[in-house]
Order: sequence, then structure tokens, then C-alpha cells
Amino acid sequence: MRRFTLTMKRLLPTLLVLVFFVPAHAKEIALQAQLLDHPSFGLVNVKVPAGYQLELLPAELNYPRMIEFAPNGDIYIGSGQHVYKLNPPYMNAMPFLWLPSYPHSIAIRDDELFVATTPQLLKLPYDPDAQQANVDSIEVVSPLPGGAGHASRTVRVGPDGALYVSVGISGNCSDQMISNDYPFRHRRGGMFRVNESGTVAFLEPFASGLRNPVDFGWHPTSDVMYATNNGPDHHGFELPPEYFSKITPGSFHGMPWFQYDGKHLNRDDCIDSDPPFSKDAVAIPVATFPARNAPLGMTFVPEGALDERFVNSAVVALHGSWGTQPDGGFSGPPESRRPPAVVLVRFKGEEAVGVEPLITGFQDEAGSRWARPAGVAVGPDGWLYITSDGGLFEGLMRLRPQGS
Repeated sequence: MRRFTLTMKRLLPTLLVLVFFVPAHAKEIALQAQLLDHPSFGLVNVKVPAGYQLELLPAELNYPRMIEFAPNGDIYIGSGQHVYKLNPPYMNAMPFLWLPSYPHSIAIRDDELFVATTPQLLKLPYDPDAQQANVDSIEVVSPLPGGAGHASRTVRVGPDGALYVSVGISGNCSDQMISNDYPFRHRRGGMFRVNESGTVAFLEPFASGLRNPVDFGWHPTSDVMYATNNGPDHHGFELPPEYFSKITPGSFHGMPWFQYDGKHLNRDDCIDSDPPFSKDAVAIPVATFPARNAPLGMTFVPEGALDERFVNSAVVALHGSWGTQPDGGFSGPPESRRPPAVVLVRFKGEEAVGVEPLITGFQDEAGSRWARPAGVAVGPDGWLYITSDGGLFEGLMRLRPQGS
């Protein structure tokens, strides 16, 4: 593999954020978010499940995104230009690695640590004692289709031990496809499986037809992959719904040629090229969220985490819309935007059966947001950890039982 060299850059101190959390009775919690530049932001009503409280951690993070727990309980978080490391109890964040190419996500497999950037999948030795990365040890596993638009790349380790990477298409209707029939730079819109069987790793198409599958994971009992997916913006505020999709080897999910309106698949006339597969071949999402919600991070709740109410459910971070009513553009009233939330996709056995809220109240009646959930992960303590990459609070929070 080719050696990758770069120089380290120190993270400048970010704006100090002071947050005080005040737990209250069942389902509704008053959270006083006091930020130095926003002393009058006031109370935000946050709703969480009965018996739980939402805690904001003081670690200073800039644009935190996907979360990875190491075997020893450390947290690694990708961001715009840094990989952060947090040791338990996660009160302080250390800039572990600086990269100029959007290190959105991290995955750990045995003694290897992988970082997915927009143009490359990188790896370095995983050393639990290292507080900063040894940049001389970074190697390029494989180039990734880069370019503008939907620049996040998410890497996960599958149940088979292989690496999987998700890549979004560049726009609403870009003629791009996870297929070897397309030029490498246009192999976007789905998942790759990284084939490491030879001396040089390469990307195998795994699933296609997803506009922007920001995150994915495997059901705890079936080892079947599921993914979040951001739909397009050119159909206004109400359509199409956002996807939560079951991903199988070779599955095709339609975009940008077909859009699912909640009942039917419709041909999208914004793209002139012939669909690579017929409408009959399109995999319908197993659950949907209202349009423009921007589902980002997701994880499944394993046995022993949180409590039995949530086991085997998928937790999904809804970032909230930038578009406003009525037409989905920027110009409408901000209070009409889809509010950020954390939701559950419920499963009965191995079938998704519905969506319900888990944490709400990130946006007030005027449309101001104190947080925008991005990444989610279950920690070794069984609690749910959530990053916020926008609003008044950029940082890490966790949902934990009251009194724990």
C-alpha cells in the first residue's frame, strides 16, 4: 500500500460552552442551555423516554459527526477536519488526527484503525494508548470516488469482518451509480465492500440507487444491513419521504431514476439516462421519515443496552431540514423547517414495523435550534451517545437512565 504523509495541525480552542442539565419528571425535561454568545436562548423543552435524562458533555468538539467506540471504551469522532479521541468519562476531547479531506468516520478492526475521508480510505495501527496519531504510519487502503456534493464517507466493519463504505451521489439527479460500468469518479450512490484478498485492496459494488446513504449498520439478530438515505430536494417540501432501507448484496434502490412517494414508485423526469434496472427491480424502503428530515447516523440497540423497550430497534438521528414550507426553499419561515430529532425504527422480529420519536425538542417555536443530531452510537455502558454538529451546541450528549 502507498504511504500517506501529512502534517499535524493543532486544533484552536473552540468557543467555551457551559451547559446545565436539569432533569424533571417522566417524558418532559427542561434543559437550560446557557451559551456565552447566547445568554438569552432560554428554556428548550426536550422530551425523552420515561426514566431517562439527556446529558450534555463538556468536551469541546467542532462539527462532530460519526462515532466509533474502541474496545477499551474510548470514543473516536470524525468531523470536518479532525478525528477526536475521548477517554472515559468523555469530558475532554483530544485532537487525535488532523486531515484536510473531511475525516467523517472511523472504524476499528482488531489492531487497525480506519478513517474514511472524501477521496480516500486510510488506515493506521490502532494503539489504545496513543493520544495522537502517528502520521508516518498512515496508509491508503483505497481511493474513493470523491468530488463535490455529499462529501461524507462512512466506513463500518461488517459481521463478516469486511470493510464497507457508503458514498452519496453529487446532487439531486446526478447520473452516478455504484457499478463497474461507470467511470470510477461516478461510482457513487450506495455502498462498497472493500476486497482485501489480494496485495492491493479494491472496491466491490455492494448496493446502489441511494442518493446519500450517510450511515448504515447490521440488525443484531439477522446480520442484515440497513441504511439511512437522504432523498432529493427538487420535489419541494413534502416529497419524497426519506428512506430507511434494507440493503442486500446487489440491491438497487432506485435513485435518481425512481422516487418512492410512500405508496408508489415514480419515474423522475429530472434525469434523461435510462435506468440501469427496471422499476420492478427497485427495493422499496422498509420505513420512511417525512421529507427533508435528513437522516444521518444510525445504530441498532443490542441486548443489554438501554432497556428491553428498545432492544433490536434502530436509532436514527434526523438532522432536520434546511428547506422551509411551502416550496422547500430557504425563503420560507424558519419555524416551518422539519425539526431535528432522534427516532426509533421499531422491529418485530427481523421486520421493521414503524417509526416513533425517542428524543425531540431540539427546535423551538421560532425555528431556532439548540442542537442538530448527527452521529449515534451505543456505548459499553449501555447508554446512547449522540453528536450535534450544529445549532447552538456542537458537541456530545448521551441518553442515560435517571439517577445513573
